[in-house]
Amino acid sequence: MKVALGQFAVAPEWSTNLAQCVSLIDKAATEGAKLLILPESIIAADMNDPRITVRTAQPLDGPFVTGLIDALTGKDLTVICCIATPGVSGLTHNCQIVLNASGLVTCYRKLHLYDAFNMKESNDYIPGTELPPIVQVGDIKVGLMTCYDVRFPEVARSLAVRGADLLTVPAAWVRGPGKEWHWEVMVTARALENTCYVAAVGECGPRNIGCSMMVDPLGVAVARAGIAPDLIFAEVDLERIRATREVLPVLANRRFKDPELG
Repeated sequence: MKVALGQFAVAPEWSTNLAQCVSLIDKAATEGAKLLILPESIIAADMNDPRITVRTAQPLDGPFVTGLIDALTGKDLTVICCIATPGVSGLTHNCQIVLNASGLVTCYRKLHLYDAFNMKESNDYIPGTELPPIVQVGDIKVGLMTCYDVRFPEVARSLAVRGADLLTVPAAWVRGPGKEWHWEVMVTARALENTCYVAAVGECGPRNIGCSMMVDPLGVAVARAGIAPDLIFAEVDLERIRATREVLPVLANRRFKDPELG
């Protein structure tokens, strides 16, 4: 299955970002992709307005999501991205959503909030309470993770033992000393230790690194973007997963299993 990874710099106006997403949807569909992954927090962003995600949050039936679904009409394409949705007490939910031409498939609320490196995502968001789901896209079982989740290997392992072939990681990975290296190490490790594909898509722009990448089950980066807006493509090959797990049966060789994770 052909997968598209679309990174861009999120603007302060939701309508501008919707137009950017629609353009990426059209390009991905034209190139024959069946799945398009977009970054985290794509409704609005502004380095000078730290509360913008709270003020601009929209419900799942709001104009931003509705606009994405309308853009998918007549297309054999699934889109995965993250948006802020209204919560309680002035907070929001960080929702990773899966959309196709029929509408909203599922929503995953980010488990691990980014309270690290002098940032505190919990000031704006309510953490999720459930392990992320797996969705079927064509022949591929797709597991969902969001940004900071990638630092927690138990989440990826749960998805792998439940049958995921591909893990998707929409992100807004903040720049900082060594942070690009952290991104590369974590994304690669999650693929290699679970012998599955990982597609990690980062927002680019003045604060975040971009650097979207697809890593195969042996830890090889098969597609990469730089720091500028881009749309890259890679194939998810079930035979590649099968062959890798035959020679590197780490999932089958596990000796300790956590019933909560699968």
